[in-house]
Order: sequence, then C-alpha cells, then structure tokens
Amino acid sequence: MPRAIILYEIDPSFGPNIIAEYYLKQDDKIPQAVLKEFSEKHSKKELVNITVSWENDRFYSSRINAESIDKDNLYISSILQEGENLVSLKSFVENLKDKILQNFSSDKKQMKDFLQNALNSILSLIQRLKEPKVIKETINDRTKKMLDDGKLTEARELIDLGEEIPIKLADEVKLAEQFLEDEFYRKSKKSFLKAAELATLIQEDEIASFLEKKGEQVGLFPDLLKEKENLNKEILKISNDLDSVKLNTYNRFIEPIEKLVEISHLFEEHEYINDITKLKSNAQRASRLAKELDELDEKIRELIKKI
Repeated sequence: MPRAIILYEIDPSFGPNIIAEYYLKQDDKIPQAVLKEFSEKHSKKELVNITVSWENDRFYSSRINAESIDKDNLYISSILQEGENLVSLKSFVENLKDKILQNFSSDKKQMKDFLQNALNSILSLIQRLKEPKVIKETINDRTKKMLDDGKLTEARELIDLGEEIPIKLADEVKLAEQFLEDEFYRKSKKSFLKAAELATLIQEDEIASFLEKKGEQVGLFPDLLKEKENLNKEILKISNDLDSVKLNTYNRFIEPIEKLVEISHLFEEHEYINDITKLKSNAQRASRLAKELDELDEKIRELIKKI
C-alpha cells in the first residue's frame, strides 16, 4: 500500500496546489520539486500517469477525469512503499479516483479524513485478499444482517458460497501474482479477472473492482513491452544519426527516453531506469551545447562574409 496520498490541482498560473494530503509517517512530505516535475509533465507533455524517482523514494501521479465535478486540473499522487508493486498501486488509484469524484469537497479536513479512510480501506482489502478467514468473517457479519432483515434465501446462498469461495479467491489471486512474477501476462490477467468474478459472487465489490483493474493493467503489458522494444530501436536509430555530425539530433533522444522511463517503472527495472535517465541528462546537456554551437557557427559565418 502507498505511504501517502496527495490530492492536488495544477493552476495554470501558479502551478501545483495541494488540496488535501495524508501520510502514514509524520515526517513524510512530498518534495515541492517532485510536485513541480509532475506539474510540468502533466501540463506541458499532457501525460496522464507519471512516476518520478527522488533521492531514495518513488512518487506516482495520475490525472483524474473530473468533468463531472466541473474540474479539469485535478490529480492524485502517492509515495510508494519500498519495493511496492506499481501495478497494485495503479489499480488502487483507479478505484480511488471514482470515490474522490463521489466525495469531493472544498473542506480540506473532510478530504484529509477521506484520504485517511481510503488508506485504511486498501490495508483492509489487502489483508482480506491474503486471508480467506478474514473474508469468511466479513461474510458471516453480512449474513447475520440479512437474517435480521428477514432475507433468509439470500443469507443461505451467501453462507453456502462463503464456505468455498474465499479459499478459491485467495488461491486464484496467488496464481495471478505468480503468473505476473513469471511474466506470463495474459495468464495473469485471466486469473485476476477470474478472481474478480469470484469476489463478485460473495458480494465483495471493492475487492472485485480492485482485481478487475489490476487485471486490466497487467493486460497492457504485452503491448507495452512491444512499445519498449520499438523505443529502444528508435533510440539506436537516432544515435546512428550522430555519426553524420547532426548536433541537433541530441534533442530527439528526450521524448523516447521519457516514454521508456514510464514503461520501465511498471516493470521495476531500476538499474535500467538509472542508465537511461543518465542518457537523457547527458542528451539534454549536449542539446544545449549543440544549440550554442549552432548559434556561434551562424555568427562566425556572418563575420566571415564581412571579411
């Protein structure tokens, strides 16, 4: 689960402005430099999802489609736990977006309480996924209420399902996670969606929604891997142009590298991200120097004409 949730907006004139935030650790705080980088990439590059590494932490930000509440600049950010799976975080965030739209308020304290409850909710959800016993206890509480309300048939059906579905659900989630770890992405997606169907049978709608979104995320991986391969080829092609001393070529590295960084974060390729980030930094510096050299070259040519 994330260490923090930050709800913020991006003002066209003043930049990022935090609406509400909640941190599990009191000394945690999202750096202003990270918010600024999120703001630039969301606004100028129109990216929906962004991952940024800062010192020893990873930060994630995603745009919220908030037209239903007349907002077009609303975003949610998280600080990742060490070693946290970004796929699970994105699934949680996608679920949380819908709840934010349903519960949005200009009252900062109310929104902070909402974010705190959201973190507690995901903690409970993760525990339920790992422990069939916890799900059974939830079902027992629900069936007791049904019996109190006189819903005898529904209660009996849920009791019967509660005997076997929680174990099947936990096993299916473990299988999906194993497929994901082994990079069998299509099988992993299938298992996550099957687990979501099982969760729906026992009326665990929050779990079902979380697993469904996680399956959808994993289902994108084959296409992302293909895009990653094509981006690597593009970078190699650009590097070959440097042999022709086309100094402005350096600037062309930036966009494909940024896309590679985003994709590589999903696959937790930290060493690779570090290498291509250094490549990006050097390409940006080379691009600035190349521009300066071009300007000097133009001045030199003008002066030579006067000699």
